[in-house]
Amino acid sequence: MAQIGIPGLILILVVALIIFGPSKLPELGKAVGNSLREFKNATKGIIGDDEEDSKAKKDNPSK
Repeated sequence: MAQIGIPGLILILVVALIIFGPSKLPELGKAVGNSLREFKNATKGIIGDDEEDSKAKKDNPSK
């Protein structure tokens, strides 16, 4: 993905503009942003649960 570069990114944006039109792009960007935020929050919860479980096992090894 790091090999896309500026020209490739511009091409992707132009194709998206042609496909979705200028009125739908802000809505599409907002939807993608909300999806990424939800995914980030969900993974934070999973990682936090795993850390809490490992701390509990270290504190009380009999469980």
